[in-house]
Amino acid sequence: MELLDAHLVPAVDGVAFGLLLFVVAAGLSLAFGTAGVLNLSHGTLYAIGAYTGAELSDGTWGGLALGLAAGTAAACVAGAGLSAATAPLARRGHLAQALLTFGLALIGGDLLIQFFGADELPVRVPEVLDSSVTLLGHRYPAYRLCFIVMAVLLAAFGTWVLTRTRMGAAVRAAADDPQMLAATGHSPRAVHTGVLAAAGALAGAAGVLGAPIIGPGPGTSENVLMLSLVVVVLGGLRSLWATFAAAVAVGEVQTLGVSVAPELAPYLLFAAMAAVLVLRSRFAEPAGAGHGSEASGPDPVARLRGRLAGRLPGPKGPSVGLDRLPRRNRAPAWLARLPGRAAWWRAAPLLVLLGVLIALPALLDAYSISLAGSALALGLLAVSVTVLTGYAGLPTLGQTAPFAVGAYATANLADAGWTVGPVQIVLSALAAAVFAAVVGPAVIRARGTTVLMITLAIGELTGAVVNQLKSVTGGADGLVGFPATQALWGGEGMLEESELYNYALVVAVVAVALTLLVLRSPAGKLLTGTRGAEARMRASGHPVGRYLLVAHICAGALAGVGGSLMVTVQQYLSPADVGFEIAAFALLAVVIGGTTSVIGALLGAGLIVATRDWVAGSWPGHGPLLLGVLFVATVYVLPRGLAGLRGGGSGGGGQGGPPSDTTGSPGAPGAPGTSDTSGAEKQPPSAPAPTPAGKASP
Repeated sequence: MELLDAHLVPAVDGVAFGLLLFVVAAGLSLAFGTAGVLNLSHGTLYAIGAYTGAELSDGTWGGLALGLAAGTAAACVAGAGLSAATAPLARRGHLAQALLTFGLALIGGDLLIQFFGADELPVRVPEVLDSSVTLLGHRYPAYRLCFIVMAVLLAAFGTWVLTRTRMGAAVRAAADDPQMLAATGHSPRAVHTGVLAAAGALAGAAGVLGAPIIGPGPGTSENVLMLSLVVVVLGGLRSLWATFAAAVAVGEVQTLGVSVAPELAPYLLFAAMAAVLVLRSRFAEPAGAGHGSEASGPDPVARLRGRLAGRLPGPKGPSVGLDRLPRRNRAPAWLARLPGRAAWWRAAPLLVLLGVLIALPALLDAYSISLAGSALALGLLAVSVTVLTGYAGLPTLGQTAPFAVGAYATANLADAGWTVGPVQIVLSALAAAVFAAVVGPAVIRARGTTVLMITLAIGELTGAVVNQLKSVTGGADGLVGFPATQALWGGEGMLEESELYNYALVVAVVAVALTLLVLRSPAGKLLTGTRGAEARMRASGHPVGRYLLVAHICAGALAGVGGSLMVTVQQYLSPADVGFEIAAFALLAVVIGGTTSVIGALLGAGLIVATRDWVAGSWPGHGPLLLGVLFVATVYVLPRGLAGLRGGGSGGGGQGGPPSDTTGSPGAPGAPGTSDTSGAEKQPPSAPAPTPAGKASP
């Protein structure tokens, strides 16, 4: 009883905070589970309501009612607009939706700051609620008790609407069987728009009512979004009451947990999120496994090996082996070893890019050269995302975790006197590879949106460690003042921007060359086959899990090299350099270039750094707005990335192939998606039949 008495106020605070998260998460769950939209701008909808309510609050009941009506209406309209914005992406999966809504969140956040200011706004509530009441011998804010009552009533009302009304039946039908809904005379598109508008209204109402609890200010939308994602993952998408219980649990961890176990509280939420996702994916059937029709098809590995065999395609009919040609018709041995015209054509973009990168120090000023070095570091991170997303079929939002491991390893090595560049690169890559090997089994089992959520949880857990482990990371202050890196043994520390850039360029060229060599080898073809026809690979006896784990480890090592380069070029390191925003930027770079294009990922990283640091320099304070526009434009204008501009492709491992839908079945306005963070993605009944050996892909 003494323990309960000592922590009574934090416990009740946890209930109030959790119920606020419930109202927000209910809208997020509705948008994702019913409309099939992975909305990363949901926190911005909350911020719209919070800013509007705070601006209209004047300490009277009329001001509270006006703010509630205006904030709810504004967020509702924004939700309906989101439906129109995501409609063209209905067939492109959740990855495109995530990038689009994240870009919209950046744009919306910048506009809110420009309109309401960068400072946290005060919120005035009616005088009756702006007081304290006695609760078991403790004084407690009356407003929070009132909010608890309103949230419970809202949960009961929402459950009644979804389960007992015709409107709720239409919403449930839109999620389960949109074709049947259309046959009954209801428009799935109208239901889709109404669901997103209702989700926005819930977020806006939560923003107005929750402003006295989570006030409107910089960082509010990101915090609310992350916590809401945790609630949705823990509670699932099937029951509002499960979401209710999960929200209260998260609220208690955020308040009571901080007072009882402050050293553990930062890790508990995302650790629980990752654990739930991993357990659900363990009990679910592996993606692509178990389809009997898959096993009867031809072995894709045999086809891949056949295409890799040394054969010359004949002008008409089947290919002819070199050993069957008359000796007088054979080319000289030295000529046969030279790359063909097609090989030179494929290598031309890489050679042109390399030439431009070599010439940059002679063309740019010192600041721009420094930005180019940072772009190379981010480019390696993007290439590692390409390996996972484009080749292994594992879309990731947490690749900044091994990136951070490599970065902090290099900073600490330099501080300990290990300043030789190659030593830092190798040890940082090894540390990142070990980290990727540890977390890899939790990632490779899942597919689609579940992978996004698991990797997001891993990235956020790593961010929590970065902020807490001050002796190694410097905490929120970061690390600075460590010795400069030496390019080679016996050399001087590199301080000039041109020296640092040339060092970064050499390391990046070697890392990219090794990556391309592996991706274009039989091992890379096996990885591509795993992504495109996993069930057949399993049926033919191939250890798909082992392939994916090796790819995850190699991608982690590559990200670690990128983190090491970033520290060397910047000469400082902060948590913002390895946060969620950088993970989203890396994924955007991959989409800009094309999910299977290594060169495109490098170009995309350069475009992002130029937009964020160079273009935004001429328009101070609007960097997020410019990046948001870049996100939105990329998703709409470059559906296949820059690589798609070169023409078609098979979409396999080639540089020009279109990106595959690695995130599961999309939620179409006419047919809302059925994917769910509560388990593995629902798979199609069969994979496309492979192209027979010797024939070109369409």
